[in-house]
Amino acid sequence: MPTAPDPPSTRETGPPGRLAWLDALRGVAALAVVAEHLPWALPPLRPYWFSLGVYGVMVFFLVSGYIIPASLERRGDLRAFWFSRLFRLYPLYLGVCGLVVALSWWVPLREAVPRDGSAVASHLTMLLDVLGLGGVADTMWTLSYEMVFYLLVTALFAVRLHERSGLFAVLFAAASVVAGAALAAAPLPGGPLAYASAAVFTAGLACVMSGRFRTAAACALGLMALTLPVLSGRIPWLGLTILAVMFTGTAIRRWEQGTGTLRPVALAAALVALAPVWAVEAGWWWVEPGVWITTVGGAGLTFAAAMALRGRPMPRPLTSLGLISYSLYLVHHPLFTFLRELIGGLGGAPHVVQAAVAVAAVAASVLVSVLTYRFVERPMQDLGHRLGRSPAGRPPETPAPTRDMARHTN
Repeated sequence: MPTAPDPPSTRETGPPGRLAWLDALRGVAALAVVAEHLPWALPPLRPYWFSLGVYGVMVFFLVSGYIIPASLERRGDLRAFWFSRLFRLYPLYLGVCGLVVALSWWVPLREAVPRDGSAVASHLTMLLDVLGLGGVADTMWTLSYEMVFYLLVTALFAVRLHERSGLFAVLFAAASVVAGAALAAAPLPGGPLAYASAAVFTAGLACVMSGRFRTAAACALGLMALTLPVLSGRIPWLGLTILAVMFTGTAIRRWEQGTGTLRPVALAAALVALAPVWAVEAGWWWVEPGVWITTVGGAGLTFAAAMALRGRPMPRPLTSLGLISYSLYLVHHPLFTFLRELIGGLGGAPHVVQAAVAVAAVAASVLVSVLTYRFVERPMQDLGHRLGRSPAGRPPETPAPTRDMARHTN
């Protein structure tokens, strides 16, 4: 998923404080996810030897893993980090939720969305997928793993274990292989857990952001984040695989800075490739070994290629899409759903009509995303940064071993 503002760099070509190559990656990932949802208008677009959607979200997860811990360590302040995260993610997310619910008299909510209070609780925490519950928009499932990753990074930072990214990448990757072979489904239903997780989430973040019982609260949140993907996640092995990919992105950052090696990256990558091979719950075309390895391998190669070219100017169209990628990610699917309701499926239409509708749908999604970025995302991000500033005289919380790294990311 699109992530927070990046550390400043001398290799910027976009707005100050952003790494252009990461924005370009976000642009590529957003295009892939949009293309995954376009076959309603353009059926020939979907390849069955490669999953565009999985490719896109894996690129997003690598980017998040690379930049999110660095963002926290650069700030050295959990309060500022969480103000930034909450104001980055929630305003547009809640707006899209409200719009979809408001129009549910016309386009009914997805069947995967519970018709009770658990839907409200799980949407408020964004922990939808790790509770086995559907979101009002299909793409919202990935935000669950973004949130789980933030909670885990918070806990690790609080207990000063955040620099062992390579170890955690390997552990999560190994756990995904084991969970795939051992679990046919999550052992606990997510509905009742939605209420308990909402209570822990709210109380825990209140403590983390206020400074009261911060370490204990961070550990409680981390424990919840660690267990939910296995206990009630929609696909436990996949959830653990995603966390392995995100920590692999962090391990790559450590290697780039000279504080880690690529050995855990290689081992985690091999285990991720094997994750669905023995999985009991793996009946989808996109987890067939050939498709899965091609797809996740393609995501890894895309990230590596962008990183290798990070000293060069990036294509402006891709970096521009990267800037609005969170908006594009969230708004395109509801917009496509509304358009499909208006005009119906186009499976029997001439190819030229299909292509024209597809281009128009993508253009409309980009236009709406530009507007939501300009009038929702940016103002709320700025507000979050202002509110998250530490009170005068309050020192940052960065553990001493991290200070050099925090300076290095500037």
